[in-house]
Amino acid sequence: MELIITFIQKAIGQGIAILFGATGEIATEKSGNLNLGIPGIMYMGGISGLMGSFFYELGHQNPSPGVGALIAVVCTLVASALGGLIYSVLTITLRANQNVVGLALTTFGTGFGNFFGGSISKLAGGVGQISVMTTASAFQKKLPGLSELPVIGPVFFSYGFLTYLSIVLSVLMFLFLNRTRMGLNLRAVGEDPATADAAGINVSAYKYAATISGAAIAGLGGLYFVMEYLGGTWTNNGFGDRGWLAIALVILALWNPLSAVWGSIVFGGLYIIYIYIPGLNRAAQELYKMLPYLVTIIVLVITSKRNKEEKQPPASLGSSYFREER
Repeated sequence: MELIITFIQKAIGQGIAILFGATGEIATEKSGNLNLGIPGIMYMGGISGLMGSFFYELGHQNPSPGVGALIAVVCTLVASALGGLIYSVLTITLRANQNVVGLALTTFGTGFGNFFGGSISKLAGGVGQISVMTTASAFQKKLPGLSELPVIGPVFFSYGFLTYLSIVLSVLMFLFLNRTRMGLNLRAVGEDPATADAAGINVSAYKYAATISGAAIAGLGGLYFVMEYLGGTWTNNGFGDRGWLAIALVILALWNPLSAVWGSIVFGGLYIIYIYIPGLNRAAQELYKMLPYLVTIIVLVITSKRNKEEKQPPASLGSSYFREER
């Protein structure tokens, strides 16, 4: 029983960073933009939040965990939103190819994180690692009382506030997309921007808003991984392929934020299941890490054959809209 509880905890822990990225990308893709820069934006969000809290702690003898956490969140949101703005300007205003811009943003974001991570590590006197334990304690604080309950406590109430925020954001995103006029307008933009434009909807404004806010949400996944999952440390290239798993989760969830919640836990479990299988060599472990992608491919094939409209990507996904060609 204890092993099962531990596995569920670790699966949730692995999945939350992916959930943040997927929720942000769902918002972006609903506008018709395909942002393959999400992995890089998660790097930018993680290192920016860590840098903000690091310099705060460096300048105060008795830093407050709460203030450090607030600074980290603000820095993350600003940096990741800036990444979304760069993507938006290049693809919406300057009409650059979305795939090329996204991949370039991922390369830039990864390099940005590794460069500043290494630089600040030297400033801190470490070797390849930064640590902000005081600020991280605010992110790792569990729900008092509830986390001590048997069985349900460790499974449901033993996480930091970013874990619960990720689920709240997914629920709010679902309600926004399906229960509000602005959400319906955003979906209309993603399905047929020309028709939406003719109906008086500002296509560019919706695309900008969805892409920038989606990037900000995705950036919180990087902050979660650094602060809550790793306990306030940074190691270059430590994110692995979690950013790409976030994009894959969008497909697994069929562009539904609520489905992304359970999908992230499935992905988290599949990503670490090799640890719980004895006798695997390194090559076999890498094969098991492919399981999330394999499941995504299977789901994509099945849903494509069923051809249900509500389970398909936005019709204009990945295509730029030029009003003059309407």
